[in-house]
Parts: sequence; C-alpha cells; structure tokens
Amino acid sequence: MLKEYKTVTEVVGPLMLVEGVEGVNFEELVDIKLHTGEHRRGRVIEISKDRAMVQLFEGSTGINLEGTSVRFLGRPLELAVSEDMIGRAFNGLGEVIDDGPEIIPEDKRDVNGTAINPVSREYPSEFIQTGISTIDGLNTLVRGQKLPIFSGNGLPHNQVAAQIARQAKVLGDDEGFAVVFAAIGITFEEAQFFMDDFKKTGAIDRSVLFMNLADDPAIERLSTPKMALTCAEYLAFEKDMQVLVIMTDMTNYAEALREVSAARKEVPGRRGYPGYLYTDLSTIYERAGKLRGKPGTITQIPILSMPEDDITHPIPDLTGYITEGQIILDRGLYNQGIAPPVSILPSLSRLKDKGIGKGKTREDHADTMNQIYAAYASGVDARELQKILGDSALSDADLAFAEFAKAFEEKYINQGYYTNRSIEETLNLGWELLKIIPKSELKRIDDALIEKYMD
Repeated sequence: MLKEYKTVTEVVGPLMLVEGVEGVNFEELVDIKLHTGEHRRGRVIEISKDRAMVQLFEGSTGINLEGTSVRFLGRPLELAVSEDMIGRAFNGLGEVIDDGPEIIPEDKRDVNGTAINPVSREYPSEFIQTGISTIDGLNTLVRGQKLPIFSGNGLPHNQVAAQIARQAKVLGDDEGFAVVFAAIGITFEEAQFFMDDFKKTGAIDRSVLFMNLADDPAIERLSTPKMALTCAEYLAFEKDMQVLVIMTDMTNYAEALREVSAARKEVPGRRGYPGYLYTDLSTIYERAGKLRGKPGTITQIPILSMPEDDITHPIPDLTGYITEGQIILDRGLYNQGIAPPVSILPSLSRLKDKGIGKGKTREDHADTMNQIYAAYASGVDARELQKILGDSALSDADLAFAEFAKAFEEKYINQGYYTNRSIEETLNLGWELLKIIPKSELKRIDDALIEKYMD
C-alpha cells in the first residue's frame, strides 16, 4: 500500500520539499495530486533523514501547498520498450506524440541504465559510412564510438544531424541498422524541420524520435537523452541491432542541469555550472559501445553549440574529455557558403585508425588521409602568405598547395546536405585533388599506392 503525504512544505522553481517521509529511495518516481485534481509527476533527487527533495517534471505552476498530496511509487522513471518504437515519435518522457497508437511494451526499463563492466566491452573497430566525405575520409566514425559535433549558434548543425540520420549505414549490414534521434530543448520550427525531413526522405522508417521542445519543462530536458539511450540499449543489446544515437543540443541539457542546480542552492562550479557536470555528462556518453559476445552496438553523435564559439567553455571542454574526438563546424567556411562547414584541422576522430584500411574501407585510406591533412595545412599557410606577400614570393610547391586548399574546400568539404558519397567516391575524390600537388611532395603515401591509384 502506497502512503500519501500531505506534508509539502516548500516549492522553489522545479523543486518540491516533502517532510516526514519513510522508506523513500533516490531516483524514485513520485505522483503529485494538486488541489484541482490534476496529477503531475516528479522524481526524488535528494533524501535527508525524513525529508525528500522532489524534482517536478511538469513544472510547479499553480501548486497550492495545503491542498497538494504526494505518493512515492517505489520505482524509478521507466521507459516502456518494444521493437515497434522504430518509426515513431515520443516526447522527452517517452510518451507517444505522433497521433499513432500507444506502444504495447515488451519490457519496462529504468532510464538511468545499468553500469557496464569495462571488461565486457569490446574495442570499436568497424567502419560506419555517414556519406559525408569530411567524416568518412578524414575523421572516420567507428561502430561503438562516441564522436561529438561542436557547433556554434546559428551554424547548420541541425542539417548535418539530419544528413547523418538519413545516410548513415554499416557497410554490408543494412538490415539491423536503426537511428535513435534525441532533440533536446529545440524550437518548434526545428522540431518540424526534423519531422518533415525524416518523413520526406523515408529515414523515419528506421528511426526512433524523442522530441523535447524549448517550452517544455527543464526537467523533461534532463530525461530526454536518458530515454533515447534506454531505447538504444534495448534495440542494440536485446534485438542485436546497430544503433546510431544522435543528440542535439547537449548545451540545452547542461543549461537545464544548471537551472536545477541553482534551484537547489548548490555552490556553482566553472561558469555557474554544477561541479558534477563532468560526472553527469559521462553517465550519458559512456552508454555507448560494443559488448563482448553481443552483435549489437551503440554509436553516439552528441551535438552541442559552443556558447560564443568558445571551445574552452565547460560543456565542449568536458565533452572532449569524455568522448573520442570531435567534429568542429567553422563559421568562416559557413560564411563562404560551404556546406557542411566542417573545420578539418582541429577536428579529430581518435579511433579512426581502427576502422579503416584493407578489408574495412580500402588499403589507401590511411595514407591518403594523412597526406590530405598535411597538404591542406600547408595550403592554408601558403594562402596566408599569398595574401601578404603575393604570388611572386611563393615557390611552385607552395602555389600548388594553396591551389589544393582552395579546390579541397570547394569540392571535398563542400558537398551539400543531400549528397551521399560512398567511401570509394570519397577516396577517389581525394586522389583526384592530390593530383594538383607535385608527385615529389606526396611524402606520406607509399609509392606502390601512388602508382596504383594516381592514374
């Protein structure tokens, strides 16, 4: 029998204090009945002796302390999971929002997940093709990896996210591939863009959408990525699927965390964010990977917009620590009309070496990637000198590198949001562009490969 408490003593922002409680557990789900008869939900976030701090999912507007009763349900926040979730859209609390029938669950899962023993993890080593040359060719995504995209306000990260969701696939294994898309704190317009794009291109047929809008309560924002990852874990480890989880925008998640931390009157850490931001983000990012003996995998692409394009800001900074690389979008390239505007030189995929080469992509992949990086860096430097000193002060090789950098941005990086390039097309395009550079300067490619692919 569940006890009903009428001892609500305080409501501050999204938090409620209940006194005189017994046998209450951390993360327990709470049912709150208002004086109007309306029911709201919450979860326990702190217990001190006989006092419980409850986080409200639907906000605290209109709560009358005297007329409010609280029941602790004895279970954590759960998501009803089923294979039928593919092709459906849900809100941040896992409720159906696409006018379709309710999901008949096969199981109910705790959204906080369960810790994975590091010993049972397998090293990510299989290539995922996104169809975007700058990722596939230079910052390769590997199955089971977590590779964030660092963007800025106003940059087209939504288009990049939609493009990856449409195009991504595991080579030779199309059957069991699914995309779990979590939109966190986005505007109605952005949500509509994703829904329309997914329906128009047919990507919805293999996707599960979790939509949390900007006007939804902050607390729902905190549960959205957990809901998405719980669904992904079920599909990957129970149904043996290859799951790609895209989460945009993690900055909104961190802001909601800061809001709740401020309401709890916690001592702030860096730039006002709570001291446990690192720990909290890691509980999300570490829910990716491949388990020994299980065919299914979870690959993560979290997207975050850096406030004021500052990569030292706590959110990108801590994200970079936890994840395995970063794809950075560049405002300068965006202003030039290059799409997607991926900044090559500071971008990195730490696991790319494991997912490329003979039998995975192609034998020339590693050499061409290193050469393109080196040539583009030399080209950017030569271009700067060209502006200051003019063409006459540059050697023939420098002029060739400057030409390469220009052609590389126009043809390789600038592919648009609806061009889906295979890895072969990307590699062949790389070779085509390397022809601009004198053969004597191709110092990072094996001579046998030059003979084979340069013709």
